[in-house]
Amino acid sequence: MSTEKEKLTVVDLFAGAGGFSEGFRQKGFDVIFGLDHWEPATTTLKLNHPETKTETMDIRDIQTSEDIDRVIPDADVIIGGPPCVSFSHSNRAGKADKTEGLNLIEVMLRIIAWKKENGGLKYWALENVPNAKKHIKKKYTWEELQLPGSGSDLVVKKKPVHNSADFGVPQTRKRMICGNYPDLQKTHSEDEWITMRDVFDKLGDPMDGKDSEYIEDPCYELKIKKEELTDHYYDTRVEEYKWKRAKRLKEDHGYMGKMSFPEELDRPSRTVMATRSASTRESMLFGVDTDGDGEYEDYRLPTVREIACFMSYPLTYQFEASTESKKYRLVGNSVPPKLSAAIAEAIAEKEGMETPDRYQDPDETEKPSLDLTGREREKKKPRKRRDNAKYARHIPYMKTNGFRTEIDNKESDFSEGDVIWSTVLHKGVGRNADKAKPSMEEIEELMENEKVYEGFDANELGLDTFDWRGFKEDLKERFSGQLPGPDGYQEIYVHRGNGEKYGPNESLEQIKDIIDKHLPKEDFSEVKVLNDGEIDLEVNEVPIRIVAGLYACKYITKKINSKK
Repeated sequence: MSTEKEKLTVVDLFAGAGGFSEGFRQKGFDVIFGLDHWEPATTTLKLNHPETKTETMDIRDIQTSEDIDRVIPDADVIIGGPPCVSFSHSNRAGKADKTEGLNLIEVMLRIIAWKKENGGLKYWALENVPNAKKHIKKKYTWEELQLPGSGSDLVVKKKPVHNSADFGVPQTRKRMICGNYPDLQKTHSEDEWITMRDVFDKLGDPMDGKDSEYIEDPCYELKIKKEELTDHYYDTRVEEYKWKRAKRLKEDHGYMGKMSFPEELDRPSRTVMATRSASTRESMLFGVDTDGDGEYEDYRLPTVREIACFMSYPLTYQFEASTESKKYRLVGNSVPPKLSAAIAEAIAEKEGMETPDRYQDPDETEKPSLDLTGREREKKKPRKRRDNAKYARHIPYMKTNGFRTEIDNKESDFSEGDVIWSTVLHKGVGRNADKAKPSMEEIEELMENEKVYEGFDANELGLDTFDWRGFKEDLKERFSGQLPGPDGYQEIYVHRGNGEKYGPNESLEQIKDIIDKHLPKEDFSEVKVLNDGEIDLEVNEVPIRIVAGLYACKYITKKINSKK
């Protein structure tokens, strides 16, 4: 144990790559022990903290007080961030089973309670996602933690949620940190937040490099030679089909809000995830201006070094893993060192322990066995979907006043080989939006109803004499010979296109093009068609562009289904 003149000692449970440990090291603490179940994590921790004893094991195997004393050394501070997947809002809207997450938290609390009673523990901090806050109680009895004999209740004195950007992390990562530690002092106001552009300006383009001999750290008073920077200078561009899918999910999701595509650089990054993904709504993608003309020709993922900087790891921190994906996982599961350092600073101040007034780099760290520098891009072809893959998408970038028109195959009975394509009109936001499936006759009746508008000249738009003949003729011509039967339509979707006929994605893109041609948004965005019962929804008006899309989708699905 330490005295006031010595460094305070730290034990890191669920240590991961060592982000929590690194923050305490930077403030002069002695990290004496780190535990994690994943070998790349403990290897990375040891690589960057060679004086720290590490243990690779499942913490759930520490079941008794004897196990605690045998594995975990006494220390002044215990820190840890149990895996948060089951508490995360990103996990099926927070509906995942919480049992495993609660079990891991209680294992850590059991160790803390025992060490507080028997090992001289002074402070502790448990990090997790904000949603975990409501699952952690204000106190735990000795019996609840299944400890032998009798002892004091473990009181959870605080459960604040902190925004990492307030402490010098280039990321708006919000985390709950419960425990017993002094209040934290923010180091950065919102107008002082470190942005992704700040990081990019310091590191330079990963494919072009940087002219200067040295690279400056965006988070610390630290610079290293360019050739010493690892896991940055390599190609992370993604295939077109992947970024297009991510773009659609971000900008034009059926029932969720719009997200930036590509990322806006003049702000800290969003929460860095542990999974490297290029085709999801959560994908972090940046534009690539290959020709230098100000236009993006490609899109790329951040490099491992960039996300490490977004997490506030120093440039000299190394990540030991056999693949890029595993390095992503190491970084994404971390506690940001700068956030950790704020906790360490608060404890040190209360204990009268001096801390370094500026960043002190440890002794030279060995490079990892895998440095991604110079790695060429691995081009992948789209994978075939399952033969019974479900489909439900609306006309791209045509959500108007809560309306959207979808094509789907949800009525299909794939087990019987019966594929059916449907047209569905949605009204409202979320999964519980109202739906209608009008017949072609009802849609055509709707199209002939009175048009209403605000702020437009009816004569200029031709609304008084407006008819649909040109639109219908163009639709018929555009899809002539391009539509297979229902099975073929499904097959094109499953194989992601065949280059000959239209599948559902290609059809929706063509429909959007025809609508923009005949009913351009700038002229018709406020024009509506009166609903006199043709559409079985409680609405009096339907935007005319939605009506056009409804007709076009119905025309297509009816034609496809007729070819059985």
